[in-house]
Amino acid sequence: MSARKPVLEIRGLRTQFFLREGIVTALDGIDLTIYENESVGIVGETGCGKSMTAYSILRLVPHPGRITAGSIKYKGIELTTLDLDRMRSVRGTEISMIFQDASTALDPVFTVGSQLDEVISLHQGIYEKVALEKKVVEALELVRIAAPKEVMEMYPHELSGGMKQRVMIALALSCSPSMLIADEPTTALDVTIQGQILKLLKALVAKTGSSMMLITHNLGIVAETCDRICVMYAGRIVEDAETFELFEHPRHPYTAGLLTAFPKLGEKKDELSVIKGTVPDLMNPFKGCPFVDRCGKAMDVCSKHRPSRVEISRGHYVSCHLWSGGEPSDG
Repeated sequence: MSARKPVLEIRGLRTQFFLREGIVTALDGIDLTIYENESVGIVGETGCGKSMTAYSILRLVPHPGRITAGSIKYKGIELTTLDLDRMRSVRGTEISMIFQDASTALDPVFTVGSQLDEVISLHQGIYEKVALEKKVVEALELVRIAAPKEVMEMYPHELSGGMKQRVMIALALSCSPSMLIADEPTTALDVTIQGQILKLLKALVAKTGSSMMLITHNLGIVAETCDRICVMYAGRIVEDAETFELFEHPRHPYTAGLLTAFPKLGEKKDELSVIKGTVPDLMNPFKGCPFVDRCGKAMDVCSKHRPSRVEISRGHYVSCHLWSGGEPSDG
């Protein structure tokens, strides 16, 4: 892993929302590295900060939120302080994103072809009609859309859910980005189409040599698609390991709880396991581990000090006092 160059390096990232009721800390000290040609899954419950991590990377945090601390480096370039014109060129050209719901992400009043035209002309500076059409056809062919010239003339409402998602992937990959962020790319798709989209993403990442951040709450998706998994909880990454290692040797109690709750093929249970309790209120700051009230292995130190991030085996990081020896984090 260390031999490969990092594409994205995030250190101590904090993103907060300043509301009348108080401050919501959506991301609370994120550390994450994604290497060349690597696919990393970000998993966790709804509201844990998965999508906000992506928006922070692209500096698309909605008002009244903003990045208040930390560093985001893309190929050594600090994105948090980059001027807006340069940041706009990074979006799409260098880092592309597939948004959650293709039905709402595509503009209903423009054809598929015109939407691809706009992206390609904006990021690649191609304006000549024939050259643009050629690029659009290539983009649609890349995502295995049959009859691309016919699809170019269609409006989003004329496409199936799976076709819309393929168009979204074509939009994201049309400028050959070094990094692709896929935010719940199989939302609202049936199981058969989900499988097709995931296989397509995996094949395209391998073909183009891009790195990918795959955001999902479905452990089955990351197991099939990703080289490494980061588990998020309440705005923090609590465990980070290669996929096989994480599934075979989960070290954080939250990760273990997630895997126990995940149904396994051929395993008969009267009822699924659950993680008792609820996610903490991110408007109320907590000194210690955010999982303390739901953890069956909690100690006194867990409610008083934030656990350090420790490497317990090669490439396997966990933030838990069970593994840090009760040593508090400097953060």
